[in-house]
Amino acid sequence: MLTALATSFTSITVKGQDVVRNDKGFKANADEGRLHGHIQLKGVNVNILDVKVSGSDTNGDLAIFEQTGLSPKRGTPMHVHHFQDEIFYVTEGEYHFEVGRVRYKLKVGESIFLPRKVPHSWVQVSDRGKMIVTLQPAGKLEEFFVEMSKFKSSPTEQQVAKIFEDHEMTVVGPPIKIE
Repeated sequence: MLTALATSFTSITVKGQDVVRNDKGFKANADEGRLHGHIQLKGVNVNILDVKVSGSDTNGDLAIFEQTGLSPKRGTPMHVHHFQDEIFYVTEGEYHFEVGRVRYKLKVGESIFLPRKVPHSWVQVSDRGKMIVTLQPAGKLEEFFVEMSKFKSSPTEQQVAKIFEDHEMTVVGPPIKIE
């Protein structure tokens, strides 16, 4: 009986298409990346990303990451996600965001919604920080993180811009500065 449950699938219809998913749940452990271990970024920051829910788990519908911020006073260049909405939930530290032309300050327990196609950037204000990052749909951000971890040293701005483009994002300006 247990074997049958472990290999069962659920078929649902979404927007007129049949979607098949494994109906087995899973647990994402604290301080652990499920599929890639800790993904140590290089480039715009040196943060650690842990995949908690992969796009491969959800047929590309959703991805959830835990980001450990090890880059005080650094963040991301102003960029656009062409196909994904993004949600950040701060669990440790303080961050500043710019979404469109509006600035926000976030502390523990606060969240922010970043709509697709709207330029945004963020910077870590505190010495250490942590955020839960949700993308809907999943897109190519997981692959972007893996690619950014492969560098032996900090990539050039041109290399960063190309990697963004290769993963359905466009760099449109420099990182925001802490006011």
